[in-house]
Amino acid sequence: MVDVFSEEGQDFAQSPLQTESPALPNTPTSRTPKDMEQRKLVVLKDILSSEEVYLNELEILLTPMKALKAAAGTSQPVLSNQQLQTVFYQVPELRDLHKDFYTSLKARLGPVTDLDQETHQDMETKEGPAVQLHQGAHQLCVGDLFLKVVNHLGVYRGFIDNYENAVDIVRKCMQSDQRFRTLAGSMMSCRGPDNSRTTYTFEGLLYKPLDRVTKTTLVLHDLLRHTPPDHQDHALLQEALRISSGFLSGVNERPQCKKAVTVSRGGRRQLIRDGFVVEVCEGERSLRHLFLYTDILLCVKLKGGFTGKNVQYRFCWYMPLAGLRLHWSTEQKHPADLQQRISNMKAKMFHLRHELRLQGRACKGLGSWAVERGRKKLEELELWLLTHTSSLMLEFQSPSCKSHTLYLPSLYELDEWRDDINKLKGENIETVPPDLLTLTSACVKLRMSQQPHLQCLRSNKEGLSLCGTLSVAVHWACGLNMAVSAYVCVEVDGFEFFENKAQTRPSLCSQTPNWEEELVFQVDGAQELRLMCVSQGKNDSEVEIIGKTSLQLDANVILNKWKKVTLSLGQVEVTMSIKYIPQPLSPPSSNPIQQQPVFGVLIGDVAQQEGVLVPHIVRSCAEEVERRGLEEEGIYRISGSTKDIQILKTAFDTNYREAVGKLRSMDVNAVSGALKLYFRELPESLIPAHLFQSLSQSLEIPEMDGKLNRMLTLLQACSDVNRNTFLFLLHHLKRVAVKQEVNKMSMSNLATVFGPSLLRPPVASAGDCGPRVDISQEVEVQVQVVYLFLQCQNLPEPLLALPLDTEEDVDT
Repeated sequence: MVDVFSEEGQDFAQSPLQTESPALPNTPTSRTPKDMEQRKLVVLKDILSSEEVYLNELEILLTPMKALKAAAGTSQPVLSNQQLQTVFYQVPELRDLHKDFYTSLKARLGPVTDLDQETHQDMETKEGPAVQLHQGAHQLCVGDLFLKVVNHLGVYRGFIDNYENAVDIVRKCMQSDQRFRTLAGSMMSCRGPDNSRTTYTFEGLLYKPLDRVTKTTLVLHDLLRHTPPDHQDHALLQEALRISSGFLSGVNERPQCKKAVTVSRGGRRQLIRDGFVVEVCEGERSLRHLFLYTDILLCVKLKGGFTGKNVQYRFCWYMPLAGLRLHWSTEQKHPADLQQRISNMKAKMFHLRHELRLQGRACKGLGSWAVERGRKKLEELELWLLTHTSSLMLEFQSPSCKSHTLYLPSLYELDEWRDDINKLKGENIETVPPDLLTLTSACVKLRMSQQPHLQCLRSNKEGLSLCGTLSVAVHWACGLNMAVSAYVCVEVDGFEFFENKAQTRPSLCSQTPNWEEELVFQVDGAQELRLMCVSQGKNDSEVEIIGKTSLQLDANVILNKWKKVTLSLGQVEVTMSIKYIPQPLSPPSSNPIQQQPVFGVLIGDVAQQEGVLVPHIVRSCAEEVERRGLEEEGIYRISGSTKDIQILKTAFDTNYREAVGKLRSMDVNAVSGALKLYFRELPESLIPAHLFQSLSQSLEIPEMDGKLNRMLTLLQACSDVNRNTFLFLLHHLKRVAVKQEVNKMSMSNLATVFGPSLLRPPVASAGDCGPRVDISQEVEVQVQVVYLFLQCQNLPEPLLALPLDTEEDVDT
């Protein structure tokens, strides 16, 4: 947190977390660019060595986690699940963040890391640099790596907030549990060059991240001192230093204010977070900068550009946190005219970025007026897109009934705002009337978000971000405390030429929801994936975010292959698979993408389009019937409103997400009617017509077992989609029949309803002289076949999606 009234000249060295700077050659700062780069290489090598030690310490800290997690599920746990989460909170994320940084930095340095120790020592004793650069070393650029790290310092914020609780648990367990003392006593490093080992204490290892976070700023100071002003890294390192310094200021304020968050008259007001949002006032959308302090929410308007000396803020409004009510809603649908403008803008952005890439390569990094003008235009287009596509609503209402409505582009970001505000509201804060002029003027100095999160303003190096097709297959979740209907939202960053958000369908009410749904993204510049698990009540407004997490995308790990990962989202763990295929992207259409219809279309085509074995409409309707229609008398026999059924049909044909929302509010008989209509309108019956005669003949087999075995064998002749959809429907109808005493729908009744739609006789050709079957016999065969399948006790389980050739599970 940042102190609103901190002195301008407060020295960084006064930080309570201050540590010594890494040892540097004892020589004056070099003046020539070549000499400065030589000194910079020494600093980078020291950083690399330090990172290796830090990574080893984090790995040692995580060593007992698996054993403790296994013991937590027994009758005599060492730590409870809650204590386990507290002790290791954010440690795996810190390990992954620095592992990615270490690997990338080592790859960039290349042969530089092979400089022998004698050369390094020679530099420390002579008055000038003695290392000769390898060819092309003066072109070395690492600023984007440091900027990427400091942009994820929020991981440290969570660790620091949790640090005292983690240490408290460790201390108590060290005193009271011999098993914990034994486990903690075995925490040693690997053998070093001198065959020695370092022994650590649990508490000492927990302090390592706090010690480490201050060194980030110190190292950036050193790197800047040895980076020529015209070097490509200079601007990136300056931005990284600004971000890390702002973060460190917040870290140093936290220990002082955590014990007394209440702001009394004359006290100190701290900045918790800030960011850019979209405000809608009288139908007009405007970009705003929102600041959250310990007792108030301040909204200001930026004047004079994002950077430079002319940056100014103009006050818009503020609201005390005391008594503040929050309401949020899921993504709002854009009007047709706005959607058309958005599509046109995305197409323009795509072509402009393509032109800039070509111009940049032609200029070979020297830059030009045309390139700079193009970048400025791209920034304007992306800013317009941010302002007009942000569709997740967050509404604030004060006790005096004043309200303000904001829109955010990301559900993940929205939930972070909600969490921070609700946490402060629970502190029984006292609102101090703010000096609005002073507070608004201080925003320029205090702001942690200097500019909106525009992709064109980020440092994107070739090879570090993804460009192509990113596929995310969401499998299942576990760890819920109670049964809920849940869905998973996935967000990816990068340029928004294409949709960067998607979600699964809501699951059945369960403690272990299962989706088996593949989400496909076209990405350009993607580096991060965000995952949210959301529970849904009886209607769309009753939603709650159960947990969230983020994942750094490493192209080398998921390149052209499925990688299965299990992500921890707080109390719930979600298992999914990810695959990345690099490929040139086709320009987005200037017209909004229209969903292909599902009614009256071959079921194989629908399933292929959705990437599943059981179409979404079948699963969604069946699961909605099971959610609230199993005890509805005459379900599947009593017809729903024809108008409602047509509404659902149109929705499924045009917008699947909208259709799923309508399912939950429609009369359940309309839902069952839509499912029957879907099968009735299939161009070819679910059970192929060429099997009609064979199935009819199987009915004549006297023994029941022989009859069923023959029918199951014939079922294997169906395509994968037809067979698995049929099996899915049969299992669903069997669950309906279990409640036949209430819903009056026995297996026989259900077979009578569905038989004629699922199995049709072949259409007789003009010259066909074969035996004719009258209509009554046809219906009898159709009903009997479905009825016998429903009676089968060993009915195979359906596959909902094609099995993925995934690598082993990875817990993160």
